[in-house]
Amino acid sequence: MGDSLLQQLHETLAPFNQEHVLQFWEELNSEERQSIARQIQALDLAQLDELWKRRDFQSTQEDFTGRISSPPSYRLHDSKQDISRQQAEDAGEATLRAGTVGVVIVAGGQGSRLGFPHPKGMYPIGSVSGATLFQILIEKVRAVGNRFGVHLPVYVMTSPATHHETVDFFDKHDRFGLRKEDLAVFCQGVMPAVESATGKLLLQDKASLCLSPDGHGGLLAALDRAHLFQAMRTRGVDCLFYVQVDNPLAPVAEPQYLGYHTLSHSDVTTLVIEKRNAFEKVGNVVAIDGKLRIIEYSDFPKEQAVAQASDGSLLSWAGNIAVHVFDVAFLEEAVSGRIEMPFHPACKKLPCISQLGQRVDPAEPNAVKFERFIFDLLPAADRASVVEVDRKETFAPVKNPPEAEHDTPETAQAQMGRIYRSWLQKAGIQVEGGAPVEISPLFAWDVQELRDKLSSKTTINRPTYLR
Repeated sequence: MGDSLLQQLHETLAPFNQEHVLQFWEELNSEERQSIARQIQALDLAQLDELWKRRDFQSTQEDFTGRISSPPSYRLHDSKQDISRQQAEDAGEATLRAGTVGVVIVAGGQGSRLGFPHPKGMYPIGSVSGATLFQILIEKVRAVGNRFGVHLPVYVMTSPATHHETVDFFDKHDRFGLRKEDLAVFCQGVMPAVESATGKLLLQDKASLCLSPDGHGGLLAALDRAHLFQAMRTRGVDCLFYVQVDNPLAPVAEPQYLGYHTLSHSDVTTLVIEKRNAFEKVGNVVAIDGKLRIIEYSDFPKEQAVAQASDGSLLSWAGNIAVHVFDVAFLEEAVSGRIEMPFHPACKKLPCISQLGQRVDPAEPNAVKFERFIFDLLPAADRASVVEVDRKETFAPVKNPPEAEHDTPETAQAQMGRIYRSWLQKAGIQVEGGAPVEISPLFAWDVQELRDKLSSKTTINRPTYLR
């Protein structure tokens, strides 16, 4: 059987000159042989070969000259809009009460950049409570459900590196109060990495290929593999609120944004912030030839980044915060293949083993990875909406180590603390001496609920967690 399997694998690899991944076969035991065989059999080598050949002709190299404009959007300070905030709020509340909304949390990343050797969602971000990113986002979901009398299903996408630890973490914490039927944890797919100079598959060890997560655009295939589109239809979920796990201020399933999505009959609605400056390291949300697009800051032409509108403001002002609302039918159309989602190549430093079986820790990028981006769906939408949100209220990503200037755990905690203190002050509650305060979404969903629960005579003068 071993010889037969080896022959089959050679026949699979030979047309693409990738037989080198079997060079250590004789050194492997039966279990290791089965492991690498499964990895090879799962490959789409024809697709990989095509991606490698086309790696230098990716869409980000387009000529955007004269084609980019500001995206049509619902802006924070524009009072002349076809949908008012109150109309959006009312429509969103009706959508929530109908029980048709689900929440997707993308949580495939690890906390290595934070010096945290676990899934990033397990990072303790609560300044007083030590609540994790997972806990805060799940409590937001539950708070919305409590307010509108529904149970919102939550779909958490992990990666192979984070899946089992994430599942165990949710089990250990009793899903942070979610019912068992309201939580689905599923794993995104992987793509093999290839050597940047030759296109050859790289080996992580003698029995394993170098495999990497296929990007947040892998969400659709992962949902499909886990039969979750079918589960959504059975449950009546036709709208998904998408957030990434590293933003504790993400406005999870908030009615106003759902309302804009519903009333504008959008396939996808994207929340954006006004960029700090022309070169802020966020994706640029723009219209190109009348279609909504998100272009990464690294691929955005300098002359376009600094271009100004007639009033002196940035023409490309809208920054992506990775919060979207998707119509489920639109996602199902995409996963069926009727909407193309391209793979994007990226050169990375990737540890691997050499032809001699020795570990290689490269000092320079040595590998090409391929991944999909969820926002590549936008141009395919018949109707896409953009809604501006307040950065101070909705965007505090936890991405960088403490010594960085922006997007660190400390900057996120400070931003959260300012919001909590503002709520308390608006509720007539005094916070003395800069005492750290934290408010669970389950204690108060907004200022009014906080005011209803606390006496205006309350004074806070020590670290306080309201839950």
